[in-house]
Formats: sequence, C-alpha cells, structure tokens
Amino acid sequence: MESNNLTSVTEFILLGLSSQPELQVLLFVLFLMIYLMILLGNLLIVLLILRDSRLHTPMYFFLTNLSSAEICLTSCVFPQMLVHFFAERKSISYSCCVTQFYTFLAFGISECFILSVMAYDRYVAIRDPLRYLISMNWGVCRMLAAGSWLGGFTVSTVDTVVTFQLTFCQNNVINHFLCEMPVLLQLSCTDTSLAELVVQVFCIFTLFCPVTFIILSYAHIIIAVLRIRSSQGRRKAFSTCSSHLVVVTLFYGMVIFVYMKPQSLSSPEYNKIASMFYVAFTPTLNPLIYSLRNKEVKMALRKLLGKPETA
Repeated sequence: MESNNLTSVTEFILLGLSSQPELQVLLFVLFLMIYLMILLGNLLIVLLILRDSRLHTPMYFFLTNLSSAEICLTSCVFPQMLVHFFAERKSISYSCCVTQFYTFLAFGISECFILSVMAYDRYVAIRDPLRYLISMNWGVCRMLAAGSWLGGFTVSTVDTVVTFQLTFCQNNVINHFLCEMPVLLQLSCTDTSLAELVVQVFCIFTLFCPVTFIILSYAHIIIAVLRIRSSQGRRKAFSTCSSHLVVVTLFYGMVIFVYMKPQSLSSPEYNKIASMFYVAFTPTLNPLIYSLRNKEVKMALRKLLGKPETA
C-alpha cells in the first residue's frame, strides 16, 4: 500500500453543516427540536394506530411501517450530528461509517418501497372499494411490508459491499454531515466506475421503478375518481390520496436530486441541503400531514387524550 502512496483510512472527518463556531449552539438547539418532533410525531402515529381498533386497516398498517422507517432513518444520523456540534474533532471511525452507511441506506430504500406500496393500496381502495379488504387482506399486507423491508436491506447490503471495497487514501475529510454514497464515491482514490454503475442500476430499481409505479397508480386513481358521480365522493377520494402524494413528491424529489445527478455536477452544499430534506424535513412533516388532514387520526388522538369525539 505504501509503495503506491496509498494509506489505509481508519476514520473519516465529517465537516457537518457549518464550520462557524458561533452557529453550533443554535444549530444544536434547532436540530434537537427537529429530532424530538420526528420521534414524538411518528411514535404518536404508531401509538394511535396500535391503540385504536378503527385504525386497524391496511392504509394505517402501511403508515405504521412508514413512521417506523422514518424513526430508524433519522436515528441513524441525528444523534451523531448533535454530538458533533460540540466536538472539536468531528471524526467517525471507519466501522461506524460503514454501519451508518448501511443502516441509513437500508431504511431509506425500505421507505421508498413502502411509499410505492401505499400508492398501490390507495389504488385498490378507490378502484374497487367493495372488495378492498378482500384484495388487501392481512396476508397480502404483511407480505408487501416484509418485501419492502427485505428489499431495502438487500439493496443496501450490495451497495455497502461495493462502496467499501473502494480504497480511501490520505484525504479522509467528508464535506457532509453523514456517510452517504455520493460523497464517499468522490472521496475514493481508485476507479469508481463499477460502484457508480451499481449505484445507477439500483437507483433505477429503487427510485425510478417505484416512482413509475406510483405515477401509474395515481393515473388509474384519477380515472377512477373522475368516474364517481357525486362531487362529495370525488373530494373524499382525492383527500385520501393527497397526503400520500405530497409526501412522495417531497421525498423522491430530493433523493433523485442527490443520487441520480452526475458526479461532475455535485456540489457539497447543495447535497447537504437536499439530504436534509429527506433526513429531517419530510419525517417532520409526515405526522402533521397524515394527522392534520385525517379525520380518523384526529378522532383517535382525542380518544387517547380522553376528550369527547366530535362528529
């Protein structure tokens, strides 16, 4: 290794969001509040669904999986990021970087698949509401959820093996707040063409295929909704899908921006901002989107708080 002027990296330095000391306390307070909101919001969604029998339906079953994935996804990043706001040397060991890379990617890809399954669920519900609970029985729901999680961890395993077979030389400084694939590929001092090819192939499988499936599902949903004669029925059908569509647009838009653009066009600051969208922004908004726009969830919350339910 030394004859080729290569050294074995034992740790990486994460530059984080800002190098200005006067901003560290402010950023710590801000992201601590965001992390607590993510945890409390998503845990509340899971608790409400588990406690209220009226929410024991396929749609809320998948929402429980989505909230669980977001809790795990953010917990791969936030604790370390919060500690680094006060650390003089923002280092992460090689093994911890591998672990963060693997778990973050696994939960993120699982979330991609869960969102596409939720689109299929809404399509079945609107296409044939009378047979919905037969088509989406608990066996089917569990199989789709298990497939989403298994797919996420399988793809993450392959990506992790390919990425960390690369050689990382003397430069171990990562201009980011986590060990993410695009920045690690830029850091390698060996040929990354195979790794980039694997990334592109799996991005098509985990991003474009689900997005295409979601678009097709919503195209059929729109056709089915337009066939509903009453305007009230159309509004109700659209309201059940609008929350999911907002979440999908925010999440996939930023993930595609980070992972699918050419490495030559990558900018560390833009990557950090885009990553923050699916690490912090959408997990914070999801509980609000699904609760504030959902009458059943609000009724379950009132029941949990011991308040009388409103009609």
